[in-house]
Amino acid sequence: MRIDFVTLFPAMVLDALSHSIMARARQAAIAEFHAVNPRDFATDKHRTVDSEPYGGGPGMVMMAPPIAAALDSIRADRGSMPVVLMDPAAPLFGQADAAALSASDRVALVCGHYEGLDERVRTCLCSHAYSVGDFVVTGGEFPALMVADAIVRLIPGAIGDPASHEDDSHQHGLLGHPLYTRPESFMDEEVPAVLKSGHHGNIASWRRRESLRRTRDTRPDLFAQADLKPGDLDLL
Repeated sequence: MRIDFVTLFPAMVLDALSHSIMARARQAAIAEFHAVNPRDFATDKHRTVDSEPYGGGPGMVMMAPPIAAALDSIRADRGSMPVVLMDPAAPLFGQADAAALSASDRVALVCGHYEGLDERVRTCLCSHAYSVGDFVVTGGEFPALMVADAIVRLIPGAIGDPASHEDDSHQHGLLGHPLYTRPESFMDEEVPAVLKSGHHGNIASWRRRESLRRTRDTRPDLFAQADLKPGDLDLL
């Protein structure tokens, strides 16, 4: 898979992808990462990419033409790949979205900055728009990196053990169960005895129960939508 970032800060994005699983995925030719700067496609001597908002108001708004030119530079024909806008006003990005995008050969992630982007970037240039949470950050680079990580780790071969996805939070609409490792005792809290029992059936039931409990208590909105299995309510 190839992921292109449209960003005013290419070095910020590419440096962040040079570590851990993303770096290994690139070294294994599972994923490649590129970044293009809209400023390189500005048409004036000051390389301007933003302007005052129509109707007045604070801040500056990124203009659509430099972003369009940047996107045109990385794709042969318009509409041949998902173009994702990172936007706090968009629907929340979820695990199902990551899975859908991971099936594509190429994805472009558009990162806004300043007060925001011209709305026509969303309506004319992008096929998807996502938020990563109900908060605002300075630019779209960090949200785009989160989306890229979520996509790439689902590509076969990116993670050593494919089964590790099965216990991920949100993989099946629930939050993940608690995890423990050595030492057995830490600050007077012990590893649950069932996890040391060697009884795989009891361990599986405990993990399912704790996943259900954590989702119910922490994210009741997810729990209300979860596809529960027969016996789940009995576990709780």
